[in-house]
Amino acid sequence: MTQVVSTISDYRSWKQNHGEPVVAVFTMGALHNGHVELINSARKYVNEKLFGKGKIVVSIFINPTQFNSQEDLANYPRTFEDDKSVCSKAGADLIFAPATEEIYPDGQTLITLTHHEIGEDLEGLSRPKHFAGMLTVVNKLLNITNPIAAFFGEKDFQQLVLVTQMVTDLNMPIEIVSVETVRDEDGLALSSRNRKLSIKAKELAKQIPASLNLIKHSIDEGHDLVVATKMAREYLANFPEIEIDYLELRNNHLHRPKDKDSVRALVAVYIEGTRLIDNLKVKD
Repeated sequence: MTQVVSTISDYRSWKQNHGEPVVAVFTMGALHNGHVELINSARKYVNEKLFGKGKIVVSIFINPTQFNSQEDLANYPRTFEDDKSVCSKAGADLIFAPATEEIYPDGQTLITLTHHEIGEDLEGLSRPKHFAGMLTVVNKLLNITNPIAAFFGEKDFQQLVLVTQMVTDLNMPIEIVSVETVRDEDGLALSSRNRKLSIKAKELAKQIPASLNLIKHSIDEGHDLVVATKMAREYLANFPEIEIDYLELRNNHLHRPKDKDSVRALVAVYIEGTRLIDNLKVKD
């Protein structure tokens, strides 16, 4: 049975009572099979690296400081009862579900984390406050839960890179484990925002992974990176209901790739007002 605590003091009491290492999965709720895969990866880590001696903590906290509009925050899906069931079936040991006042008792913190230029690109251009809010709350959650490892999905690749860099730069004794993107049968990356899509929008959203696969196929066929990206943009332009925010190539450190780099294509689009992101490694 998955336990639920909502205060930092109750969490720390629980951790002290169990006396085992903790691994963590941080979420904003509205859980889906992508989150289940994060929990499964955490369980595999506990079984293989900790020989079964470890606990899995899932946080459910809708962080207000990483939203760029109050409307987006208000419209974010809240499905806590369903989320508890997902965590229980997946084998999480504890849910940490604090109120906003527990994490920000005096409102937004006076001291926050900032990021370097890779956080100002891509998502950072469209959502200028997002990564500062994300890094600050992840830092808080890492300090509260004190895990030896935390699991993040590759779908939010820029987030993954920034969190990994934060842990390195701040000398935090935590392993950041990346987990491959989980997709539905049509290739669409699973996201909490997918539930906001109409039937028509879901059909259109299939073109997102199709555009990324087009880049990969084009590169495999010998086209250079610029041409491959141009072909993918032209492909998406055939669907006027899809508004492209960005479709760019970056290396594993989110810099503009050079010939010998591994290359990842990253995309963000709007469909019926819903913002969807995805990425794919297109060149090893």
